[in-house]
Amino acid sequence: MSTATLSDTDIRVRDAVLRQLEWDPQVDASAIGVAAKNGAITLTGYIDSYAGKLMAERTAKRVRGVRAVANDVEVRLKLGRTDADIAADVAHVLELRSTVPDTVQATVHDGHVTLTGTVNWLFQSRDAERVVHHIRGVRSVQNYITVTPQITVEDVRHRIVAALHRSATVDAQHIFVRVAGDTAVLSGTIGSWPQREAAEAAAAEAPGIARVDNQIVVEPRDTPVDEIC
Repeated sequence: MSTATLSDTDIRVRDAVLRQLEWDPQVDASAIGVAAKNGAITLTGYIDSYAGKLMAERTAKRVRGVRAVANDVEVRLKLGRTDADIAADVAHVLELRSTVPDTVQATVHDGHVTLTGTVNWLFQSRDAERVVHHIRGVRSVQNYITVTPQITVEDVRHRIVAALHRSATVDAQHIFVRVAGDTAVLSGTIGSWPQREAAEAAAAEAPGIARVDNQIVVEPRDTPVDEIC
């Protein structure tokens, strides 16, 4: 493939990502820039919430032709909040969330939240992180919550494989699963980012899994980027 063809493809993918960001009502894309090279997207600029930053990344991944996203968007708050304000809100939302046990703790420094503690399931760890994302004033979230395994490795692997093949949103034919301790390792190829994320989500729901190492490669079919009207 020639350099000119690659350049044209990059321009189409970049423009499609820009249009998708502008289309998504959950993303304030007015100060976000997009660069593209060989299917890798780089997001730059700034946005007023950490949840918005993550949503911009997810939106970019939904565009056909995107194989990787580097999220360099900076969170700049319109109104400042103290760490005490943020910590009080974090404690409140974690207490209200029935899926998050009281073994989870949080610290806040300069708007950056660190989660620690232990849980029995990975979804509990991710749920704690998810609810904190949306608190006003949060700039980033570091999740160091430990998941305690409660099941044998081989049983976990069989459950993950079965879950992938049951899923209506994942083409599991070319996905391979390995379990090392409390980590599920996914490899192989798949056709889109949403399928890759769905496969990771399915593996994360297995009992005893504390982390998913998603090595699945996205290989989109050779079709032009859809125009977004």
